[in-house]
Amino acid sequence: MFLKLSVAAVAAIAFNGATGNVLARANNGFFSIPIVPQTGAVDLGSGDTGILNYAYALEQLEAAFYTQVIQTPFKGMTPQERQLLTDLRDHEIVHREFLKTALGAGAIPGLTPNFAAIKFDNRKSVLTTAQTFEDLGVAAYNGAGKLLKNADFLVLAGKIVSVEARHAAAIADLIKPNSKGFATNSLDGALDPPTVLKAAAPFISTPITANNLPKA
Repeated sequence: MFLKLSVAAVAAIAFNGATGNVLARANNGFFSIPIVPQTGAVDLGSGDTGILNYAYALEQLEAAFYTQVIQTPFKGMTPQERQLLTDLRDHEIVHREFLKTALGAGAIPGLTPNFAAIKFDNRKSVLTTAQTFEDLGVAAYNGAGKLLKNADFLVLAGKIVSVEARHAAAIADLIKPNSKGFATNSLDGALDPPTVLKAAAPFISTPITANNLPKA
């Protein structure tokens, strides 16, 4: 219920509040359209557009992962685990679709995931991967926030990362129930885009370039 309320709050803010401002900027040509180089790689773009596409790429990955987890549940998945993982899937889909809508014509294409290394029938493999994705997502938002110029986008990123942090805590609790594993550090880490994209690359078949992203 807590996770459901969290994502509902983000969705309400996104679609009923700041989305209007975001879409207005998109319709007025605020966003640049990402370039697809001849190599077939998808370029994230530059400025705030690039950072939002960076987030969109990660949300695509997470949404695809949890969708597969629910479609092919691991052996022994309990009803409680299924409900939690379904909630996480739904959250990531909300994040993905919001960013896609906000970016409009500036959005990168849909990416093709590569989950060959994940054993979806194995609980440990699924939860370990989920923890990796959630921790990486939190670190990505934390690291990219300072690169955003538009205050509206920064607020929205803050809302999304707060949900991602709850995801990370929930997965940590599944891995080590009734422990302090969900809160090993009072401060979440922050990683820059090149580091995050390098870590995510094995799970994405579509080549991505980020040479034009803003730097600190």
